[in-house]
Amino acid sequence: MTKSRDGGALVDRARPLDHQQAHEIQAYGQLTRLPNALSESAARQSVENLNQILSDTMVLRDLYKKHHWQVAGPTFYQLHLLFDKHFEEQSELVDTIAERIQSLGGISVAMGADVAEVTLIPRPPKGREEAPVQISRLLHAHEIVLKEAHTMARQAAEAGDDGTNDLLVSEVIRTNEKQVWFTSEHVVAVPLVRADRESARNT
Repeated sequence: MTKSRDGGALVDRARPLDHQQAHEIQAYGQLTRLPNALSESAARQSVENLNQILSDTMVLRDLYKKHHWQVAGPTFYQLHLLFDKHFEEQSELVDTIAERIQSLGGISVAMGADVAEVTLIPRPPKGREEAPVQISRLLHAHEIVLKEAHTMARQAAEAGDDGTNDLLVSEVIRTNEKQVWFTSEHVVAVPLVRADRESARNT
């Protein structure tokens, strides 16, 4: 307890002001106009599109972490590392997309319950699945994100939103395409420990 500078009553200056409540300062779906040389309709369209991409990217990110924890089998070590690497890359995308939404004057989706209402990626079971099934789920999720990103990149370009178009093409699409390549190579029909001599003779 210390005295205030003006000699008034004692105040507890170190006590945190917790449990505060107030109205939202900006509602989800509400756009704040910024001097970014974009029309309101272009910014609004990009915010809506990016929130869809953000929701699906957050689910894809978490799907990689789930599989990182639960993967099993002879390729455990390689997939364990790969899944975690892709998780980190998707986490970076999440931040980049969310920041773009905010820079357009929008509000980014953030909480898991809200993401679950928006995402188009099917929900996996809580339990462990075999590695090929895990990979198939990941590839399907990537395909959903890539289809969205291609369409939304074109829409952004047509609306004159070059920043959103660049983000979708240079970061979302290229990152997901590379991860599709790395992930899909783990389910090609190549023997794991013994060369297929019959196939070699027939080529």
